[in-house]
Amino acid sequence: MIQRFADFMVYEVLGLGASTAFGESVNFFFYDTIKIFILLFFISAVMGIINAYFPIERLREYLTSRKLYGLQYFFAALFGAITPFCSCSSIPLFIGFVKGGIPLGVTFSYLITSPLVNEVAVAMFLGTFGLRVTVIYVISGILLGMIGGIVLGGMNLEPYLSDWVRQMQLTSSSDSAVWEKEHTPFFNRLPLILKEAWAIVRGVLFYIIVGIGIGAFMHGYVPEGFFEQYMSEDNLLAVPLSVVFAVPMYSNAAGIVPIIEVFVAKGIPVGTALAFMMAVVGLSVPEAVLLKKVMKWRLICIFFGLITSFIVALGYFYNAVL
Repeated sequence: MIQRFADFMVYEVLGLGASTAFGESVNFFFYDTIKIFILLFFISAVMGIINAYFPIERLREYLTSRKLYGLQYFFAALFGAITPFCSCSSIPLFIGFVKGGIPLGVTFSYLITSPLVNEVAVAMFLGTFGLRVTVIYVISGILLGMIGGIVLGGMNLEPYLSDWVRQMQLTSSSDSAVWEKEHTPFFNRLPLILKEAWAIVRGVLFYIIVGIGIGAFMHGYVPEGFFEQYMSEDNLLAVPLSVVFAVPMYSNAAGIVPIIEVFVAKGIPVGTALAFMMAVVGLSVPEAVLLKKVMKWRLICIFFGLITSFIVALGYFYNAVL
């Protein structure tokens, strides 16, 4: 429905051409803005309900005080793998986890894995590359989320969360304590929960519009052939170059897998193409803009630098085994 509405507004009401770069960019902007706003409000409301009723203090205490031997990172990465979100759509849930006080490394495990591995990517990979490539990709994607979360969690990066998030954490804790004492009925809590959800949406409004605008420009104006000349098998730096070129772009697995299939068909190594895909769906300038509301630039740079390095290493690994 959202895509049909975007098509109607852009191609019928505005009269833009569907085959033009500008028309594709505006259509992408309409579709993704509506989708992310709806998703952000819905997930923020759901997380508000969970924070109100679920013993988040006990969960936080359980995750921080017990020796789980890395299982918390595995479960967070696995949860990311079963949620069909792109890098920007994953951020609302990330905000909810951080707001609830879940350890930062665990939330990063979810954020890393969610756009990389999901049922859409798995289904398209099976049909395009077969079972062996799909299994290797899924396992390595989950491991990337786990290892990335463990490394980032061990760096004590909480001071680099934004003041906005810290205030939300304090407000969430105080509200939960009041509600627990008063045993307020659900329908009495709901208006405040929805109000807080809308406050989250309003708080990231500017960042969403700027981020999606950048993604829309990349979507419409960056030609596919531009990358192929740098991703050939003869170029030893093809993997890092493909990742660097991919980071400014923005797409989900469904949008990028057909492009990767074309790359491979034209002779680009599978590992290089997969590294390009992981960077496109897992890291993007729009995602960085959205994360700016949640964390400071230093933390964003650490996150992007670390995951970029891991994706480059995976690209060389894929080229060696596939």
